[in-house]
Amino acid sequence: MDGLLIIDKPSGPTSHDVVARMRRVLRERRVGHTGTLDPMATGVLPLVLGRATRLAKFMSAGDKVYEAVVRLGLATDTGDAHGAPAGIAWTGPWPARDVIDAALDAFRGTFLQQPPAFSAKRVEGKRSYTLARNARLTGLAEASRRRKPRATDPLPDPPALPAPPAPLALPAPIRVTVHRLEIADVEADRVTLHLDCSAGFYVRSLAHDLGARLGVGAHLVALRRTRSGDFGLDVAIALDTAERNPRLAIDRVIAPAQMLPRLSPVVLTADGVRRARYGRDLGPADVEKGDVSVPFFCRLLDPAGELVGIGEPSAASGLLHPSVVLG
Repeated sequence: MDGLLIIDKPSGPTSHDVVARMRRVLRERRVGHTGTLDPMATGVLPLVLGRATRLAKFMSAGDKVYEAVVRLGLATDTGDAHGAPAGIAWTGPWPARDVIDAALDAFRGTFLQQPPAFSAKRVEGKRSYTLARNARLTGLAEASRRRKPRATDPLPDPPALPAPPAPLALPAPIRVTVHRLEIADVEADRVTLHLDCSAGFYVRSLAHDLGARLGVGAHLVALRRTRSGDFGLDVAIALDTAERNPRLAIDRVIAPAQMLPRLSPVVLTADGVRRARYGRDLGPADVEKGDVSVPFFCRLLDPAGELVGIGEPSAASGLLHPSVVLG
């Protein structure tokens, strides 16, 4: 089974959990996702199936659209509601809507974003979340060793000033772009946002950084992805529905030829299809319809409209090179 299936992920399971469950439902070993959703998050999770797993890198590069709820008043070490409190809870008045909107200006457009410590990014070859969890466990162990003094204890020597904790190693900042960032609602300490952003954007970081900019602390309490690339909730199937009705899930699979609609189609001749499958460059004689002089990637189709692979400009001028072939 080859193609794309859009799952509406519920809150709770990880993206890898969803992949494992759909492998059993579809009886297809080759299943992968094209963009992780945190366990707390819900919404669009694109799954690539069969030979279409080779197209995952093209799918994951698409923009994402989210609905997010940020709670003001307290930062957490993960940036979301599952984290431990980081700092002191805010007890003052809540910022007004116009103040929040002005603070959001810093996160509109293109900028460098600091990924959260609890993320899959690597720091010196190790997953950042592994380092962050180890640091958290070390802190808990040290706290548990501290015994409260009893009345019968002798007076202790004046304590030495504690050494400041070692700063947590963080992943390198990444360049991200926010195309749209709007306030949908503000109710006391809850701010609902609509967000259209580039791939790789961390909404947890946005929540944390917004709280820091407002001076009140904040963390993410709800996140729903409504679109990933060209596919939204309108073509998604709920995970529990797919598990109850595998036939319906199979009927929702999007064919490989329709997976990347923004890439220009180039229809090959029968001989062009053979050349592409051998990884050979393609010239005008190999094309039935379309242009070999594309500036970026394109879809290579056979005469019946089935996807053969993905082409890109060859090192030789005026030719196309099949960079990915489905076989």
